[in-house]
Amino acid sequence: MFVGHIDEIEKKTLNHPLMRAVEKQILIGPEQGWADYVMRLFTLEKGGYAPRHAHPWPHIMYAVEGKGNLFMDGQDFPLKSGSVAYVPADKEHQVSNAGPDKFVFICIVPKEGEA
Repeated sequence: MFVGHIDEIEKKTLNHPLMRAVEKQILIGPEQGWADYVMRLFTLEKGGYAPRHAHPWPHIMYAVEGKGNLFMDGQDFPLKSGSVAYVPADKEHQVSNAGPDKFVFICIVPKEGEA
């Protein structure tokens, strides 16, 4: 069993040459008892973005706050609070902040996606 709050969970600033202004929190995963999946919370500050990439696992996204953009399969998909998306395995994709404030989203991956 695990009960927590995002204010109590460690935030990690991600540093990568193809990434800007991204923080990640692991909300629930194997350490909290969810053996096969990991639920992460990403915060992209104004102008923030993740690198364009693909990987062999799918993931699910839920937009919590702000406005963002999901580039996937050669198309741009606007995201806002309440938007959901499924990114299949091996699809090139990128998430970016598309608004004046932070963009916050939940991303769930199988445990191999959080190595």
